[in-house]
Amino acid sequence: MPKASDLKRGDIVSINEMPHTVEELKISTPSARGASSLYHFRLRNLQTKTKLDQTCKGDEVFQPCDFTRRPVQFSYRNNEDVVFMDNQDFSEITFKDHDISDALVYITEEMEGIQALLCDGKWIGLELPPVAVLQVKACDPSIRGASATARTKPAVLETGLTVQVPEYLEPNETIRVDTRTGEFLGRA
Repeated sequence: MPKASDLKRGDIVSINEMPHTVEELKISTPSARGASSLYHFRLRNLQTKTKLDQTCKGDEVFQPCDFTRRPVQFSYRNNEDVVFMDNQDFSEITFKDHDISDALVYITEEMEGIQALLCDGKWIGLELPPVAVLQVKACDPSIRGASATARTKPAVLETGLTVQVPEYLEPNETIRVDTRTGEFLGRA
């Protein structure tokens, strides 16, 4: 059974017999003598999509979650269904778009590294690679003399996601975006 001190971002544990993924982790060390480090977790329930904030000591134990990761590839959308192909047995895996809406703004047809999570015979969610490569579809025109450390402007990407980018970027450029925070990382 994993201890709080062993967990890292992206790990999946069982809380109240429901699978939760670790979204954020902060460690604080009180300055008082003999005080132990506190671990502050932001967890997300993979079935209900609700957030849970939990603080515990490093030696507290979490229940492991029995799940399987399967590599998948985006296939197509059909009304409110989003269909992926399992890369191992080529079967179709269907999610409702509202169940994976946070991930959909990063997914393109050619994206690799997507993992579907299977728990107790039910597909419960997607795990994206840390970086998505997306094309800028619309943004304000670049300003002459703009530098990399200058101000930012909003840009709409091919999936509909809006991110803040440096002023020197123009439409049709390809950029890298962090899928965990939605921040611009650089040109691709």
